[in-house]
Amino acid sequence: MSKRNSQTAKTAARERLRQERERQAKRDKTKRTVIVAASAAAVLAAAFGISYAVIQMNKPTGWDAAKTKPLVKPAHTTGADGTIVVIGKSTAKKTLTIYEDPRCPVCAAFEQSVGSTVKKDIDNGTFKLQYVGATFLDRNLPGVGSKNALSALGAALDVSPEAFLEYKSAMYSAKWHPAETDDKFKDDAYLLKIADTVPALKSNAAFRKAVKDGTYDRWALEESKIFDKDGIQGTPTLKMDGKTLTGADGKNAPSNPAEFNKALDAVLKG
Repeated sequence: MSKRNSQTAKTAARERLRQERERQAKRDKTKRTVIVAASAAAVLAAAFGISYAVIQMNKPTGWDAAKTKPLVKPAHTTGADGTIVVIGKSTAKKTLTIYEDPRCPVCAAFEQSVGSTVKKDIDNGTFKLQYVGATFLDRNLPGVGSKNALSALGAALDVSPEAFLEYKSAMYSAKWHPAETDDKFKDDAYLLKIADTVPALKSNAAFRKAVKDGTYDRWALEESKIFDKDGIQGTPTLKMDGKTLTGADGKNAPSNPAEFNKALDAVLKG
């Protein structure tokens, strides 16, 4: 081989080696870029995952979340928030306001003893009944049964005032009302079991869905604010024309029909 050809071959070999080095350098650079990008993506994904987890941990749940749920007003209510619940004949000139907490054992005792008398007076047009649902026992005791039961009562009221009164009576009955420390009303299944004793609610798909979905949870929260706003100290509390109806002790609500009728007559005549 001539020196010229040998030199040309060497030059060509060096050129091929240079080109190969350039290609390898490009491949290495690309690989590093991919690794860096992948690492950055992994870091971002991890950061996003942590942030998402933190957000989910701090996201309101249960009754905290109910505070921002859309307000659905039950039928047969009035007022800006649908919290005025008045049941009875429009011709009745007087209105009896009753404050009750679903978990309240004294309310249960009152309903079991005097409830039928109150219902008779409503039907006779002696007075209209304004119901105010309270949930203060959920603040004083562990559980959420007062709020959950009040929400279910809202679902019953949406069906009809009659269904509401029957359901309320069933809740307070000796068979179904739990001790105030037993938070049975927190369970939708238990509330629906009670509802099965009310013909208008039994197998009522819309009612059952409203209870399960918590349709009236926000309404229950708004309704219960009236108890605090009115400065009521306990349940049951009965008022008519600004006067509190009490039993023989002059402090607590009437405990039997005789006491109720006596207190009612005094207000009606006064």
